[in-house]
Amino acid sequence: MLEKLLLLFCLYLPFQLALRPATDIDLASVRIFIPLLFIFWLIQSLKRKRLLIPSSASALFLYSFIFFLSFSLFWAQNPFWGLRKILFVLSIFPLFWLFSQKFQQKFYWQTFKFLALGSFFLALIGLGQFLSQFIFAINNLQNFWGKIISPIFLGPSFSAAVWEHSSWLVNVGGKTIFRAVSIFPDPHMFSFYLGLTAPLALAYYLKTKNKKFLLVFLLIFIVNLLTFSRGGYLGIIFASFAFLSYFIKKNSTINFRKAARIAFTIFLFITILATLSPVRQRFLDTFDFQEGSNLGRIELWKKSWQIFKQHPLGVGLGNLPLAIEPTTNYRDPIYAHNLYLDILTESGFFGLIFYLLTIISTLVFLFKRRHDWFYLGIFSSLIFFSSYSLVETPLYSVHVLSIFFILLALAQNNEVTKND
Repeated sequence: MLEKLLLLFCLYLPFQLALRPATDIDLASVRIFIPLLFIFWLIQSLKRKRLLIPSSASALFLYSFIFFLSFSLFWAQNPFWGLRKILFVLSIFPLFWLFSQKFQQKFYWQTFKFLALGSFFLALIGLGQFLSQFIFAINNLQNFWGKIISPIFLGPSFSAAVWEHSSWLVNVGGKTIFRAVSIFPDPHMFSFYLGLTAPLALAYYLKTKNKKFLLVFLLIFIVNLLTFSRGGYLGIIFASFAFLSYFIKKNSTINFRKAARIAFTIFLFITILATLSPVRQRFLDTFDFQEGSNLGRIELWKKSWQIFKQHPLGVGLGNLPLAIEPTTNYRDPIYAHNLYLDILTESGFFGLIFYLLTIISTLVFLFKRRHDWFYLGIFSSLIFFSSYSLVETPLYSVHVLSIFFILLALAQNNEVTKND
């Protein structure tokens, strides 16, 4: 029963409806479903007198990271902001325990399948939304998407904040384009979700030889390009090399035939970037350090580093916006645009150390098992997450954090110790 519920959750995750428990409060419905699933699992476990809590090295690092996020509230300028952040993380965290259970091997591949299918339908919506701008006026489409579609999935208050600080439009080569956002709040988190699920779709195809999932992968990949997220492009490049590490033998040599496949795949990706003019231009803008958004990011990185030097234990979870701009509001999108800097400035040196230990220990474990399509898929997804996080902060996206905890949990399924 638990397996079926978790698989349905994977399918529902990208399409969740927003709940409105009170005026001006929007609540993602999965934040209700996850605690309910957790209670169901806990009751089942207690009845069986068997409670499995992962205690591997990477799991202990993760627990420590969450502890330091919470501990930083003691010196936060606005503890309430930090409390909202940590409650958000803790409401999603049970997914790590739920997906870490010892299920049948079929369940793990089914998880890949349902996550990929959910992402496929999400990408279909995004593709339709993107193509609609060539039929309808962009302003009309933007109004329809922002005032009719978004409130259903984001909630009225959150949708209004997204509208006020919208990043849906981008100017590429002097032309304004409505980026693919689907039913997500912005193209960056949409790109994150697509990038995390694409390797899972490809791994599932290579495992099952089901050609439908090759089409699933290709659609997810193409729509990700239409988000025009430069961080997403960066993540795709790193994830591609991570996936291609499958062809590296244990003695660090590469078969010439397989090397040719690697070269062809990289060439194909570069050709796609070169052929699609807007995509190519947007990708090249990544390396233009005089471009407006790049200058803004660099300035934020400098400010964040200065704040860390003044507060080595951090300014408190959720309080970096106040350190940068004292008059800011909670929903103002002020952050370091770098996950590592955000963690460093808010939870301090120890918070970042334990986050890095969580990621590195998991990646090392997965890399050693990369010749299994299952582990290679998770490895490539986490490489995408880690590289994209250099220019974005996805930790407080309900969609991205959920799938992040699921991936960390799936990596645990053969790493559980005898003491669990």
